[in-house]
Amino acid sequence: MTVHSPMAPATDAPHFSDSARAAFAAAYPDQPTKLTHQLVGHELLTLDALATLAERMPASAVEYNLGKLPLGVRPEDTPSNGLSLGETIRTIESNGSWAVLKNVERDPAYGALLDAALAELESIVARSTGPMLHREAFIFLTSPGSVTPFHMDPEHNILLQIMGTKVMTVFPARDEELVPAQKSEEFHNGGHRNLIWQDGFKARGTPFPLEPGEAVHVPVKAPHFVENGPAVSISLSITWRSDRSVAEGELHSFNALLRKRGLPTGAVSERPEQQGIRRFVYRVMRKLGV
Repeated sequence: MTVHSPMAPATDAPHFSDSARAAFAAAYPDQPTKLTHQLVGHELLTLDALATLAERMPASAVEYNLGKLPLGVRPEDTPSNGLSLGETIRTIESNGSWAVLKNVERDPAYGALLDAALAELESIVARSTGPMLHREAFIFLTSPGSVTPFHMDPEHNILLQIMGTKVMTVFPARDEELVPAQKSEEFHNGGHRNLIWQDGFKARGTPFPLEPGEAVHVPVKAPHFVENGPAVSISLSITWRSDRSVAEGELHSFNALLRKRGLPTGAVSERPEQQGIRRFVYRVMRKLGV
């Protein structure tokens, strides 16, 4: 049964203020920036509501493990916490774990929440990168002191802090020392999101401390890691793809095909959606199974 919080905001209240939308417009799509939001206390985002949601989700849509990890860890070395998902969420204050609920927009109530939040940003996004594509939402639940290792994601992303505190350290996108070209090619062909960490990287990142009611915009494939504060954390990630992010994925996948055949690869520009000829050739090769 979902627990309704007395703090839940009115359903027609804006999720982002005018000043938050202005800050987002100034940064999107290439720069990380801090924002504010109005979703603290929402009835769908309490621990009880999320445990109930998690227990009705398919196993493929949840991921959880021990949370106290090094900044760099191989996917196969990530340790299990030995608990069920429901137990993990209900006892997350003391079990030292990290959990993510993926694609929660498939649940009608959470889908409506995602749509309402993104609707407030849609016109800003459309001016820069075209329509919002493949809208998705993820919910992160983390124990005190948990670490999400150094990784990247393929979507435009805003992470909204709902409960507890954390620090997200965001690094520049398109830095091939952080993310080598071959890693991007592997990533866009199903490779894991985790990246190889070197201590010398840390100075290149910008830390964004987040408290409830704060958020951070993370550009596509900007590497980042997250360090949780001294209390349980709940964060909502609202994401979308764009013509630009789809084009980048196609061009890296094209380079992977070329590299496999010993052919020269091409640069992926800052405006990959404009590299129409290379994208067309890739689509033809993919269709022909070349």
